[in-house]
Amino acid sequence: MNRFVLPPLPFDSGSLAPVISSETIDYHYKKHHQGYVDKLNSLLPGSGFEESSLEDIILNASPGPLFNNAAQSWNHAFYWDCIAPKPKTKPDSSLLAAIDRSFGSFQEFVAQFQKKSIDLFGSGWAWIAVDPKGVVLIDSTRNAKNPLKDGHVPLLCCDVWEHAYYIDYRNERAKYVSNFFKILNWEFADKNYAEFLSHLDRTKRVA
Repeated sequence: MNRFVLPPLPFDSGSLAPVISSETIDYHYKKHHQGYVDKLNSLLPGSGFEESSLEDIILNASPGPLFNNAAQSWNHAFYWDCIAPKPKTKPDSSLLAAIDRSFGSFQEFVAQFQKKSIDLFGSGWAWIAVDPKGVVLIDSTRNAKNPLKDGHVPLLCCDVWEHAYYIDYRNERAKYVSNFFKILNWEFADKNYAEFLSHLDRTKRVA
C-alpha cells in the first residue's frame, strides 16, 4: 500500500520573515500539512486508492474526506514551492507575455489576483493557472479544491485559509495578500509554465 510522507520544506522556516514568521510556517507545516498527510494515510485502507498518486485521488475520488485530505496534502506541497526568500519580482518573458495577453498588463494581473484572493469567502486558495489552450487565468477555489479538477495546470498559488496568515496578520487578509507578492516564487511558475508548453508542443506534434 502506498503511504504518503510530508515533503521537506524548500526553505528555512525563518527565511520568509517578516512577510511570514517562522511561527506561522512551523505551525502551518508541522500541524496542518502533517495533519492532512496523516489523515489521508489513515483513510487509504479499503478505499480502492491504496496504490494511487495524490493526483489520481484528486481526479477520481468522490467528494468527502479522502478527496479533501489528498487535495490539501497536494495543495500544501505545491504552496511551499510557491514562496521563497528574496525571489525575483516578475516572471520570465514567456510567462509575462502570456499574462499580458490575458490581463492587459502585469499590474492589472496583480490587482485581479489580489482581489480574487481577498474576496474569496471563507477558506480556500487563489491560483495562477493555465487552461488546456494555453490561456493564463486566475482560479479561486474553496476549501480543498484545486485547478486540477477543472483540467487546468497550476502555476502558483496563495493559501488564504486563516491558518496561513492569522498568527501574523490576524483578520487582515488584504495585508497578507499584498505582502505575499514579496515572496512569490516566479522561478517556480516559470518552470511550471515551460513544462506546460513542452507538453502542449508534444501533444500537437503527436496529433
